[in-house]
Amino acid sequence: MSEDAGPGGPAPTGDGAAGSPDPGAVTVVRLGDLRRTVAATAVGNMIEWFDFGVYSFTAVTIGRVFFPEASQSAQLLSSFATFAAAFLVRPLGGLFFGPLSDRIGRKRVLVFTVITMSLGTFAVGLLPGFAQVGVWAPVLLLLARLVQGFSTGGEYGSAMTFITEHSPDRRRGFVASWLEFGTLTGFVLGASLVTLLTSVLSTADLDSWGWRIPFLVAGPLGLVGLYLRLRLTETPAFEHLETRAPKRSAGLRREAKELVRHQRRPLLVCLGLVLVLNVPSYLLTAYLPSYLSAQLGFSQNTSLIVVVVVLVILMVLLQFAGRLSDRVGRRPVMMTGCVLLVVLSVPAFLIIQQRTVVAVFFGTLLVGLMYLCFDSTEPGTLPTLFPTRVRAGALSITYNISTSLFGGTTPLVAAALVDGTHSLIAPAFLLVAAGLVGGIAVYFAPETARRPMPAAPPVVATEEEAAAIRGGAPAS
Repeated sequence: MSEDAGPGGPAPTGDGAAGSPDPGAVTVVRLGDLRRTVAATAVGNMIEWFDFGVYSFTAVTIGRVFFPEASQSAQLLSSFATFAAAFLVRPLGGLFFGPLSDRIGRKRVLVFTVITMSLGTFAVGLLPGFAQVGVWAPVLLLLARLVQGFSTGGEYGSAMTFITEHSPDRRRGFVASWLEFGTLTGFVLGASLVTLLTSVLSTADLDSWGWRIPFLVAGPLGLVGLYLRLRLTETPAFEHLETRAPKRSAGLRREAKELVRHQRRPLLVCLGLVLVLNVPSYLLTAYLPSYLSAQLGFSQNTSLIVVVVVLVILMVLLQFAGRLSDRVGRRPVMMTGCVLLVVLSVPAFLIIQQRTVVAVFFGTLLVGLMYLCFDSTEPGTLPTLFPTRVRAGALSITYNISTSLFGGTTPLVAAALVDGTHSLIAPAFLLVAAGLVGGIAVYFAPETARRPMPAAPPVVATEEEAAAIRGGAPAS
């Protein structure tokens, strides 16, 4: 099997004649532009997962502030139900912003989503509690979460598209892995800030005003993200498409039909790849802290610190894994992850059940390393499944549907498995199932490492590379 083609055939090509690259056309990405692109896209992901970390670990406090008349368990359920509402509207955000990004450009959409996403999180910190406005408090909380979820639905697909279309073909895995560096950074910052506040404030102060601080931090983060994104330039692939086919105003229904008719196979592959990315991700970040404290008896702070330390290690390893995928290909790295999920998930949970801090750390790290195989490669893989003219739309819609169905539900399913089977290793079988589905998706995915994006000119980092591709023609 050649490294340029998977079992499903060669990498996808062609937007049709209008999108075919000109012979000899090569785009050179300047280092300064690439750095701005990485910083501006990663900061949006950081804001998204900062919110995720903050809300997840203030859920008990939010339950007391916004649902005080309910029982303790009902408070927590109500808090998480409001959190889950953001996942329900994410596909709608993807359905709106993704195709819009294909029509008006990636940069404009990313500017709008970073504003609305940070405003949705910032607004939570300003809301009055139940003691001030009664039942309107949880209603306002729900509205703020819906705004955050809707804008998040358009953020990640457009950001992934933007960073990959700017990346040099030979370094796409390394460059795109910085997007997930922003993900892990946001979660670690949010979780660490909440842990610090919980440690230094009394419960009364935390309920009165302390819980607001992490949400209000999203305001300055959003301003930084807006500043960075306003300085961006549009991607070479989108500009090439604008030059070749500037009029693309098909309605949303027509675009959806076109995706189903002409992109069915890439859509299914994308669904499977996103599933195997999100199940270990949400199990690690959203479920394991609660599992370690509720099921194994560790303190909440100890459980959170273990997970945060593992995530910091993954942050260090991300770019090395991204470089590896540039050398050996995306499919070998992802398939390795799928095999590890099937073979090592149960041993990882058996190690965790030794109930010592060292054993819990190494078992959690093993889950994290399996997750790293996808976290480091999929940002550079998923956008290459689709041609330029539908890339952001197809990716945003598919990613958010898969995330809503299989990512946001992972903690709930894992908890239900433990309750239903009375087995503490039951969550491991969820990881095994994800590995099996992911293996099928990887098998049918094309290998696109070191290749130009579909229907776009080659993108390189130096004029020397450009001249070599042009066959020695003078660099323009």
